Formats: sequence, structure tokens, C-alpha cells
Amino acid sequence: MLAAAADYARRLTERSRSNFYYAFLFLPRARREALYAVYAFCRLVDDAADDARSPDEARARLAEWRRELDAAYDGTPTHPMAIALARAARAFPIRRDDLAMIIEGCEWDATRTRYPTWDDLRGYCYRVASCVGLACIEIFGYRDARARDYAIDLGIALQLTNILRDLDEDAARGRLYLPLEDLLAFGVDEADLLAGRRTPAIARLLRFEAQRARAHYLRARAAIGDGERRHLVVAEIMGDIYYALLCDLEKRNFPSVRATLPAAAKIRIALTRFLGARLGEWREAAA
Repeated sequence: MLAAAADYARRLTERSRSNFYYAFLFLPRARREALYAVYAFCRLVDDAADDARSPDEARARLAEWRRELDAAYDGTPTHPMAIALARAARAFPIRRDDLAMIIEGCEWDATRTRYPTWDDLRGYCYRVASCVGLACIEIFGYRDARARDYAIDLGIALQLTNILRDLDEDAARGRLYLPLEDLLAFGVDEADLLAGRRTPAIARLLRFEAQRARAHYLRARAAIGDGERRHLVVAEIMGDIYYALLCDLEKRNFPSVRATLPAAAKIRIALTRFLGARLGEWREAAA
């Protein structure tokens, strides 16, 4: 049963071919399988909200995943994902509260289509992205307690990058994540954003939001030293891939077609970061 559950989580992650997949490849098997379980949990919870036909249906589906999460931590899981997650939680100190917050963030997705202020949007980013990072760093392992600050800021940066990438796709579903206070400050008409237009005011707004994302990437980097970054090499790979995506979005003036980095570019970024971390470890050992 455990082998089947682990295989289920792995296949779900592989099929996604998400940016996470390319980072996970560099981990030892036990840590990689635990991350597959966390990713499968996040994917299924997110789909429960996105695929629901109404907010009430989304709440009902997410309530089922809350029960599965409780079962995983109480030792009575039944779903393959929950079985894999239970195994991961036994092996690593993944906090139930962080995973529960991810479900709460997906509930926000099902019931909210606008975010009035940056504080509101930051709370959403924390739930759906920073809490994923907080769960993952328990699997990576860390020595400095500031790694949790690192995970929070990196998660916000990644989610803001996603929001900028998916702006038109979200607008087609009636969702607008950019803070309404920012639209007002930059003189942006919500109707133009929903229609996929790129007016000069929207261009200024999107550059501002990109700078906000970049500031969080830099805050994450400043939270920990080089030695800890080498320890969190998989998180660093994720950060590098998404930072490259952010730079690509800016270079192309935030295209309306969903942007993505080629697989070869993701692998190159991952290899560069991984080999750099190993080189740093060898230098430390030789010193």
C-alpha cells in the first residue's frame, strides 16, 4: 500500500511537469518522495477549488481534503495521497497547520475574486505559496531558524510571479489578483485588465508588481547565508527558475499568452545551482 501511494504521488508530480518537478530531481529518494506527497496534496487541493462549479461545491470538496489531512496525521488515511503524506509526516517534521493553511488559501480562491489591498493579497500568497515552502523546508532540512523567513518571502515572490504570468488566464475566469488599491494608484481601469489590454497605465502597474516580487526574492536571499542556501539548494533552484520567468515576463512586456521557460532552460538552471552548491560544500570540507 505504501509503495502504491508513493507511486501515485510521484506520477501526479511527473505529469504536472511543473517547475517543482525539475527541482525535486536533485534530492535523495526519501526526501524526493516526501516532496512528491506534499506536491500531490497541494495539486489535489488546488484542483478541488478550481474545478468546482460553485463556491459551495468548492467548500464541500475542500472539507473532504481537510478530513484526509486529519486522517494522515491521525494515522487513518485512506486516499493514496493521504497515505503518502502520512508517511512523509512521520519521516519529517511537516507541520499540519502549514498544510491546513494551504486549504484555507484555496478556499479564498473559491470565494474571492478581488483583493482590495496588498495586505489582503499578501495573506493569500502566504497561504497558497509560503505555507508550501514552510512544509518543504522541513523536508529539505535547515539549521538556521531564519530559514522560515526565507520560505515565507520566497513563497510570496513565487506567487506574485505566477499572478503576473497568469494575469489574462485568471481574468478570463473573472479573477483579478492585483490589489485594487494599486489599480487606483496607477489609474488602471479594471475593465482594461479583464479584457487583456496593455495600456501604458497597466504597463506601469505590472512593472511595479514585478518590482514587488523582486524585492521579496531579495529579502529571501538576505534572510540566510551562503551555507544555508547550499543546504536549501532545491528551494534555491525553485527561486532561480521563477526569477528567470519573472525576468522573461518583464523583457516581453508581460505577454497575454501564458509564458513558460523551456524545459532545457529549467534543467540548465537546476544543474547550475546544484553544481554550485556541491562546489561550495567541497570547498568547505577542504578548508
